[in-house]
Formats: sequence, structure tokens, C-alpha cells
Amino acid sequence: MTEKNGVQRNFMTLQFSAKSENESFARVTVAAFISQLDPTMEELSDLKTVISEAVTNSIIHGYDGNPEGIVTITAEIVGDTVTITVEDRGEGIEDLDLARQPLYTSKPELERSGMGFTIMENFMDEFEVSSEPGSGTSIRMKKRIESKKALYN
Repeated sequence: MTEKNGVQRNFMTLQFSAKSENESFARVTVAAFISQLDPTMEELSDLKTVISEAVTNSIIHGYDGNPEGIVTITAEIVGDTVTITVEDRGEGIEDLDLARQPLYTSKPELERSGMGFTIMENFMDEFEVSSEPGSGTSIRMKKRIESKKALYN
């Protein structure tokens, strides 16, 4: 860990092939990184869920199942706050406002629920998505962790 203006800071970067079997790898890796903040089980579960949603979106929508694509996750801890970014260089999103609507899915044939963005937004303190058709999508999420240590002191 390094310090930034007297605040503890740590970061990680993870890249992997856009294969569905790597979704659980990403979820567990980010959860292990975040565990240094001693999150509650609910916080850890929420964070694992948003990672799963974001990575699955990259694989299914960004790369349309093409395993040659690369998903990149960066996570940074500053003090008691974690910032997670999940990026792909896939197809991008044509209509971001439409894609963010609950229950909307561009792949109804896959029986997708269309709740990914809604779940991510509700589980995190901050949520931003940017996308450019043909250039990919970036999801940036931020959450303050209420350490279990603080709950018992």
C-alpha cells in the first residue's frame, strides 16, 4: 500500500479473455483484493454481484461471445473506498439511455433479465457507464466499505 495525502492507497489491474468461465475468476479475485478492507458479508456479496454483472455484460454484449476479446478490471482502494472499473473494447452501446432502462435487453433470445445496470447502480454508491459504438464500454463504480472492525468498536 502507498499513501496519497496521508491516506492508504492500493490498486490492482486484471486482464483476461472474454470467456464466460472467467467471470467467476474475476469475481473471486476482486473480492480477495477488497477483503483487506474487512467488508461485511453483505458488502462482499454486493461487490461480487456487480463484478459478475459487469463482466458478463462485457462478454455477452461487448464481445458477443468472442473469446478473443479482453476484459480489463482495475480496482483501487483509497482509505475506506473502493473504485472498480470494468472495460472492454467490444461493440459498444448504441443507445446508452435505452440500455440503462430496467428490463431492457439487446439479447432477448438469451433470456437475459435486462437488470444488470440497475443492479450495479443500486448496489454501489456511485455508478457511471460510458460507451462508444465500435470502441467499447467502461463501467466505473465506487463504494465506501463499512468495515466490520468499525461495527464492533
